[in-house]
Amino acid sequence: MKANHFKYLGLLPLVASCGQGGETANQSQPLNLPKLPGAGKPRNVVFILADDHRYDFMGFTGRVPFLETPNMDRMAREGVYLRNTFVTTALSSPSRASILTGMYSHRHTVVDNAAPVPPDLIFFPQYMQKAGYRTAFFGKWHMGEETDEIRPGFDHWESFRGQGVYYNPTLNINGKQVEYGDSAYITDLLTEHAVEWMKQQKKEQPFFIYLSHKAVHDNFSPARRHAGCYANEKLPLPENFNSPHYGIKPLPSIDPKTGKAAAGTDYYGEEMRPDWVKAQRESWHGVDYAYHGREPWEANAIRYCETLRAVDESIGAVLQYLEEAGLAESTLVIYMGDNGFAWGEHGLIDKRQFYEESVRVPMLAYCPELSRGGKVIEQMVQNIDVAPTILEMAGLQKPAQMDGMSFAPLLEGKQTAWRDRIFYEYYWEYDFPQTPTMHGVRTDHYKLIRYHGVWDTNEFFDLKNDPYETRNLIAAPEHQETIKQLTGELYDWLESTDGMSIPLKRTDRPHGDHRNRGRY
Repeated sequence: MKANHFKYLGLLPLVASCGQGGETANQSQPLNLPKLPGAGKPRNVVFILADDHRYDFMGFTGRVPFLETPNMDRMAREGVYLRNTFVTTALSSPSRASILTGMYSHRHTVVDNAAPVPPDLIFFPQYMQKAGYRTAFFGKWHMGEETDEIRPGFDHWESFRGQGVYYNPTLNINGKQVEYGDSAYITDLLTEHAVEWMKQQKKEQPFFIYLSHKAVHDNFSPARRHAGCYANEKLPLPENFNSPHYGIKPLPSIDPKTGKAAAGTDYYGEEMRPDWVKAQRESWHGVDYAYHGREPWEANAIRYCETLRAVDESIGAVLQYLEEAGLAESTLVIYMGDNGFAWGEHGLIDKRQFYEESVRVPMLAYCPELSRGGKVIEQMVQNIDVAPTILEMAGLQKPAQMDGMSFAPLLEGKQTAWRDRIFYEYYWEYDFPQTPTMHGVRTDHYKLIRYHGVWDTNEFFDLKNDPYETRNLIAAPEHQETIKQLTGELYDWLESTDGMSIPLKRTDRPHGDHRNRGRY
């Protein structure tokens, strides 16, 4: 990485501590966690989070032929690629809360981007502080109110309000508002400050960094050095761009003896796809009226790729510093997206749905002491697993309230009992009513999605034979036993985790739909 990409270090000394002390007055349980049996020296950890980065938009996957991500490629080549990583809710605030708490959305109750953070929630860095770690947060918090206030668990704090801006941001740095000009670019700025903070740490004290990028969230704004670099490229259309199709297909012939459709025919008229998906194609989150027709969705997707370049360089800057400091072998670096993002799949853009492009995220890990040589992990990992994993790096046992599991044994290639299915939830949002509440379960073979509170069809996919989720088999006679079993498992999961009640959130503002502005 060229040093002149990061030129703002001299604008602010990184000195003062937040003074959080690891505990707040509203904690409902002690922060002292028992040590893991046989725990070794606490390991430094750097957790890098991107916003809206989908699982396959990395150079080495080949999904986008022109996309360049050399540092992500390196992490996959020399470290570990967790190929099947999922979020429990494909939306920023719920996912981020799950990362920090290790809990499902209905348990921590941050179910949308406006929901307040309960005061008694414990974030895993609080446990690390109590265990002697120095901790720091840089970047996008995006939970609860549109504030940048210091949150518990961090000795050093740098954040901004709400979604923030790409250029010339104002940061809350340990309680002081600092404005940046001179075309300061947020991805570079956060990376510079994170590296500088690491340089100031004492070698005898372990550290944890949470580097939380604004990128690659809309409105996509690449660093100036990358602006227009893909202007002449064309994003390949996904295989399911035209699924669902509009119009009713002719009914197949029915075998009079069995009463079933003749073999080889499609008996699911109009593909049995939910009406909300068809309607959303022409909405804010659809390819035919993307962002209310602001510009063609393809242009947004190209800028998304350009904006991602600086995130990749951020990873490179972190790895470069760790190598220069002699910390690269022992420090665990994790890169992850907070949720996926559809770019034309099923005619949609954005996230929220339980389709693969929305729920799957990139996850890469680099720590030569744990694993070398480009390992690919196939097991299904989720965002709720981040907190238990990082606590294990600190030599600490997982607290009882966490739903996730440590994937440290997977990184080390050890045999360990692991999940064979994941569960999903999303709750209807006041500001984005196009997408209904949904719950789902996914195995390596099948996916079931159940929609709540809307008159529509549920969905069931055979992922092995239909990886692009184009054929809804919810009415297929041969799958009814499997659908019944998965439905039972879904409700068992909700009952066992206190998820049978939807955590409603108070709203006191008028409807956000542009058609109703000025009417209420």
